[in-house]
This record gives sequence, C-alpha cells and structure tokens, in this order.
Amino acid sequence: MLAPVWANWPLTGIKALTTTRCGGVSHEPFAGLNLGDHVNDATAAVAENRRRLQSDLKLPSAPVWLRQTHSTTIVDAARTTSVVSADGSFSGQRQQVCAVLTADCLPILLANPKHGWVAALHAGWRGLADGIIEQLAEQVDIGAGTCAWIGP
Repeated sequence: MLAPVWANWPLTGIKALTTTRCGGVSHEPFAGLNLGDHVNDATAAVAENRRRLQSDLKLPSAPVWLRQTHSTTIVDAARTTSVVSADGSFSGQRQQVCAVLTADCLPILLANPKHGWVAALHAGWRGLADGIIEQLAEQVDIGAGTCAWIGP
C-alpha cells in the first residue's frame, strides 16, 4: 500500500503530495516505490510502480514525467505529449498532474486557484541558484493567492 505524505495547505480541490518507498515492487537497491526510469531499475518495475501511483491515489490523469537535468527549463504539462528534458512543469488545465522526482533535491509544489494554475519544480542547489523559481514566474502569474509546498 502506498504511504503518501499529503500537503497541509488551505487549497481545496488541489492536492499535493510526496511519496515514500512504501507500496512498490522494485527490488534492492531501489527497494519499493521507485518511480524513476533513469536509475537502471527494471523497466517493468518502474511501469508497475507508476501504475500503482495513478491507481491507488486515484489520480485524474497520468503524471507528466520529466527527464530532469538540474536546469531551469519548465514546460507546460498540458502541451507535453512525451518525456521532455525539464525540471519543472505547470498547467492551467484542470485534472492535469504535474510531477517531479527528487532524492537530495527539493520538490516545490505551487498553485494559484485565482489564476488557475499548478506547478511542480525540481529544486536542487543548481536550479535554485540559476533561477528556476524566477523562470516559473515568467510563465505564470505568481501573485496574491499563490501557495507553495516545499516537500521533504
């Protein structure tokens, strides 16, 4: 069974979470719910873990997965049809799931219901220093009402 950690924020209808290793099928050294297809885990295990994530959490759509490179590139998830190199995504489309993978970097999940967007950023020291948050601000209206959840 998956054991997500849900954001405790005042937004209704917009959910944010981080996963733990619980509930997956990957074997050592990945041990559990590995969602990354870039770490030499078995392709079938990663696919099953991603299927479980979507099914168990009743996600409204499959997450838009990114090929993360510690950059400041952010894409519009609603216009992304395949895996792209980026470290963040945003969407103004309802039911769109934005996702990032983290190990020793921070996930930053943001939403602004007034302006109708959500975003997920992979924020390592390099991305933060190079301006990944500022890059998001160039693409969406970060203003009053924006909530952010900085995950573990």
